[in-house]
Amino acid sequence: MPKQLLLVWAILCSGIIAYFCLTDSSNLPAVSFPSIDKIVHFCFHFGFTISWIVFFKKELKGKDVNDYKAYLISFIFSVFFGITIEILQSVLTVTRASDVTDVLANALGAVVGVFTAIALKKQIDKI
Repeated sequence: MPKQLLLVWAILCSGIIAYFCLTDSSNLPAVSFPSIDKIVHFCFHFGFTISWIVFFKKELKGKDVNDYKAYLISFIFSVFFGITIEILQSVLTVTRASDVTDVLANALGAVVGVFTAIALKKQIDKI
């Protein structure tokens, strides 16, 4: 798969996450399920991290770089993206507030995303 398409996909995923995290929460459907917010944050950053890993592995392929650099870059990017979103929720929105437990859910999703990508390394390398 062309790396440009993987980049577009990763950016699209990032944009969707940013939209849903920064949109007025009254516009989102109300779901009454314990800890749904943390589950959503976990899932967002799980997918975010894997999307960027796939892109960075393709981007760094054949550049005499440690194969695991893509995992590290994607993890750090995911954590900083999550922190930035939390800060922006406090600054740009009136219906949302930053929450340190959201950052922890984001980081946990990123960690599980990295380990899942490592476990699926052979399949990812075929993309």
